[in-house]
Amino acid sequence: MIAALAVVTACTVGSIPTGELETESRSVELGDAKSVRAEIHMGAGELKVSGGAAKLLDADFAYNVARWRPEVDYTVSGGQGRLEIRQPTGPSGPMGKARYEWDLRFSDSVPLQLTVELGAGRADFTLGSLSLTNLDLKMGAGETIVDLTGSRKNDVTARIQGGVGKATVRLPQDVGVRVDARGGIGAINAHGFKRDDGAYVNDAYGKSDVTVRVDVQGGVGEINLELAEAPPVV
Repeated sequence: MIAALAVVTACTVGSIPTGELETESRSVELGDAKSVRAEIHMGAGELKVSGGAAKLLDADFAYNVARWRPEVDYTVSGGQGRLEIRQPTGPSGPMGKARYEWDLRFSDSVPLQLTVELGAGRADFTLGSLSLTNLDLKMGAGETIVDLTGSRKNDVTARIQGGVGKATVRLPQDVGVRVDARGGIGAINAHGFKRDDGAYVNDAYGKSDVTVRVDVQGGVGEINLELAEAPPVV
């Protein structure tokens, strides 16, 4: 279901014409898919990704640049779903008063591969409840928080590439964690971790049934690795 507010006469801030804020809510049914690969492409703005959706995807969008209306496509083939959420065009000038906000909530029950490509802005990923198998994140400029705490039934591989600014990765204490960081990275803060053959590992590494592996590659100005307990089950 799509509920949108009408666009009124646009004004120009810098080179980006803005109008009244539009809001939309969209949902995507899982269909016959047994697993899903989701791709997110955002040029600039604020992104939130979490679990808890009743369907494959429940999403809320807000924007005041008409040509930035998000595009959502979903297909299923051979039991594999492919979901793509993208910004049609990126900023063509200073953001000024432009607003662009996505709140994406995915089903916790379907195995999910998540690929994300970001431009400038802030991104907050709360992924502990998801049946996540892989995360491939290409950062832009700004601040990114990736929360991988929570109970895990399977191994998880996360890759964080490029970008400038600050990245915070929250990781579980009671699940084995290994973080490899290399190439062009500024400060690394890893309180509670120890070094193992050049990597950062926690006390549960090599002892738990599942492992969270994080590979950070180049371009991140500052990365904070945080160990946290799993949130309580509600």
